[in-house]
Amino acid sequence: MILTTCAACAAPLAHDAPRCVRCKIRYCDSTCQHDHWRRGHKQMCKKIHRGGNAEQYNADKKYKEAVAVAVEACAKDTKGQTCYICTQALHWKTKEGLVRMCACRGTAGFAHVSCLAEQAKILVAEVEENNLGDKAMDVRFARWYSCSLCEQQYHGVVGCALGWACWKTYLGRPETDTARKLAMNLLGNSLAIANHHVDALTVKEAELSMHQRVGGPEEHILATRSNLAMTYRALGREEEALHLRREVYSGRLKLNGEEHEETLRAAFNYANSLLSLQRYAEAKALLRKTMPVARRVLGEGNRLTLKMRWTYAKALYKDNRATLDDLREAVSTLEDAERTARQVLGGVHPTTGEIERALRDARAALQAATEK
Repeated sequence: MILTTCAACAAPLAHDAPRCVRCKIRYCDSTCQHDHWRRGHKQMCKKIHRGGNAEQYNADKKYKEAVAVAVEACAKDTKGQTCYICTQALHWKTKEGLVRMCACRGTAGFAHVSCLAEQAKILVAEVEENNLGDKAMDVRFARWYSCSLCEQQYHGVVGCALGWACWKTYLGRPETDTARKLAMNLLGNSLAIANHHVDALTVKEAELSMHQRVGGPEEHILATRSNLAMTYRALGREEEALHLRREVYSGRLKLNGEEHEETLRAAFNYANSLLSLQRYAEAKALLRKTMPVARRVLGEGNRLTLKMRWTYAKALYKDNRATLDDLREAVSTLEDAERTARQVLGGVHPTTGEIERALRDARAALQAATEK
């Protein structure tokens, strides 16, 4: 975890909460600090300070734990292999084992997390030292979370280890630093991908607070709110997710206009939250307004367009008050979407499969209603 709670009582902290003078660990107040000192912090304070102070010490510890998990998870695949970067089986310095991190075939698919991190660190440093600009930074920073060869994103436990590697590399920089902000975002996303949603929530809440505190661009604040909403949903906190997604959709309308893809994506996410909470009438009303825009701007075969139509059909047939006309509309919508998905995405694509399953459910609902 990044340090956002009191070390003594675990209460949430403000960003300017008091700290231990030596190791910089954070507390609610002097009472908690004195209590923590008596309960054993006295023995740990010097060690944490030598480790780079509290945030760095914590990140280093979490990184080592995440690497160990990733290496163990990949052990069967990596047996007898060597790192494509350093060509060794064990890392010369850390003695860590290998991971299998992407879709590369042959020897290119194996590496040490430390080697991948060092490679990414060098590429980002080149951008910063030569002032190559934001576009170059986005391309180079992608090496922290995706393979430079096959460009596939690193999977769960490997991505989580790289997330901690990235955060521990840049956390000591000012909050306004680009690499630090990107690292915090990557850490939150990588924790979520590894299904550590409680930990991801802490990071994403801290990221949103940071953007608001330093006056970050509205685009970044909206993207962070959207990511936070996904974590709320993963934790079953649907009402909080709905509240955020409503705000994001409203913000996108003001910032980007109704025809922008990010606005349409925000509308889809908002409709999905409404559907999860069985607020079918609101979901249908929203999608009836936004689906025609998506079909016109993005095209019939666009994945987002297809998913909006699929979600609209589900709002029709899942509603207990659905009429026969509603059920017929759901079936016809899904039949048309399924044909398009097969033509554009292919029969084995996950979106095609989701539409086919929804079509079976809609037909079953229509048949049951007709037989009553």
